[in-house]
Amino acid sequence: MPTLTASARSRLPDSAFAYVDSRGERRLPIHDAAHVRNALARFEQVSFEDDAARARARERLLRAAKKHRIVPLGFFDGQLRKERETKARASDMRRWPRGTVTFLLTDIEGSTGLLQRLGDRYSVVLRDVRSLIREAVGGAGGSEIDARADEFFAAFKSPAEALAAAVQIQRALAAKRWPRGEAVCVRIGVHTGRGTLGESGYVGIAVHTAARICSAGHGGQILASSFAVGALKTASGDLSFRSLGEYELPSLAEPMTLFQIEAANLRTRFPALRTATEKR
Repeated sequence: MPTLTASARSRLPDSAFAYVDSRGERRLPIHDAAHVRNALARFEQVSFEDDAARARARERLLRAAKKHRIVPLGFFDGQLRKERETKARASDMRRWPRGTVTFLLTDIEGSTGLLQRLGDRYSVVLRDVRSLIREAVGGAGGSEIDARADEFFAAFKSPAEALAAAVQIQRALAAKRWPRGEAVCVRIGVHTGRGTLGESGYVGIAVHTAARICSAGHGGQILASSFAVGALKTASGDLSFRSLGEYELPSLAEPMTLFQIEAANLRTRFPALRTATEKR
């Protein structure tokens, strides 16, 4: 089957496409068997305007598959798998805390350099880092919200739970022996605020604030906002809170007082905060 040129494709009618979006962009051509197979494979990569548009495109694509006598087993498997994942996430979300939430974000320090030095072994390191973080978060009563690249996002009902998890994360990472004697360190940011729970997860300024706090720290360091520290009702007896002063964080309207969380067997000395300007 010869490949259509761009000019030939542009002359095709809209009816030759599975979906035409609100900007008039035509996607997933289905005018012959080869394009139907391609459309079936790429269906999940298309950004539809809403569920109704997605359903219309799906129905049309399946009609085209039937016309060309294509049995879309892989397509159905993918749809079923996506439905199962969606239901599982919805079930998880029902257990996530509402209202005032304490957010914890982690980020691997120097991950690009680690990747360059470790090569294929980096994927094993990333897997082990996530495993240790998940164990600490789950053990403290938290919920995993997202894990992508070298970042991890969790939510807790209370700042005491989040700080307990943060300390356990740092201790576990420091105790583990890593490939080639590397030191694998994460920075951790903790913030308490109102979080709005939408279809895709938490949204709101509190999430952005936690991310900015995390970005300001260094590997091995736990930073918490004054809101998280102020909301503490109880805390582990071996925790101490060192005030680092008031800082302006990128994209945040108001400066914020940040605390370094300290506990036994954790580093206490770090350079000046990153991407943060201290108020004088």
